[in-house]
Amino acid sequence: MPKAAVRPYLISKDEDGTFRITVRTTRFNSQGYPLVTAKVVEGRFPTLTAARAYAREEFRAEAADIATK
Repeated sequence: MPKAAVRPYLISKDEDGTFRITVRTTRFNSQGYPLVTAKVVEGRFPTLTAARAYAREEFRAEAADIATK
């Protein structure tokens, strides 16, 4: 069984304490399995709240579209 698609925006914390946003794109192959590509957005954010606000403004992301790590 193929897995469900991943959330398109991932906010993760770096070793130095700043937050980064990764934009993930999911597409499915001919057998129905997901193929995920990820691209890290240039820019670092001092807080998780600032990263979420940027994703909402820049990408029009909904709260359900954002995953944190």
